[in-house]
Amino acid sequence: MFTHFISKFANNRNKNSFSHAQRAKRFSFFLEKIEKIPKPLTILDIGGTVAFWEAMNFNQPGIKITLLNLEKEEVNNPQFQSITGNATDLSEIEDQQFDIVFSNSVIEHLFTWENQQKMAKEVLRVGKYHFIQTPNYWFPIEPHWVFPFFQFLPKSIRILLTQRFTLGHIPRVPTYQKAKEQVDEIQLLSLSAYKTLFPHSHIYIEKFAGLSKSFTAYNM
Repeated sequence: MFTHFISKFANNRNKNSFSHAQRAKRFSFFLEKIEKIPKPLTILDIGGTVAFWEAMNFNQPGIKITLLNLEKEEVNNPQFQSITGNATDLSEIEDQQFDIVFSNSVIEHLFTWENQQKMAKEVLRVGKYHFIQTPNYWFPIEPHWVFPFFQFLPKSIRILLTQRFTLGHIPRVPTYQKAKEQVDEIQLLSLSAYKTLFPHSHIYIEKFAGLSKSFTAYNM
């Protein structure tokens, strides 16, 4: 029953899931915004995959997308290229080298507030425009473990649950140290914190049942 809930609510690969519908709606908003920007365009997608863009049925000429990940992605589409890099240090990329910096659910995976500040600073440096999304800390269902109020539990309990069970998108991690690293990695952000990272950006807020589910900082 829980697996069925995950598939219907939080599985981005399931095109009938709520999560996929939210991503598609957000992506439509993104497309509306980039229509105003002259082509050709270059996009840096931090943490991106070809599969995501294909799932969004993206097929626009005059746009070149560079995927940046810790490891190279396999790319068989001439519209894409893949490079390695760390979101907190893009020193190999020049100032405003890309027209747009795009990212889905990456900035909350950086372990510390300091790293999140570094990523935000690099996003603003290397891109003329940006479109950066993250889940809301205060939404009652934690989006990675897909477990109600998981982020509000004591850290020791979160580690224990991660050691004992596969929850949501997070597989069971039996060893304490690895489970701790997994818990430490996810640092969800509140709206006020996100506005601190992107003080001059607009914030697109996704809602579910009247509650804010995620935030996207953009300046287009």
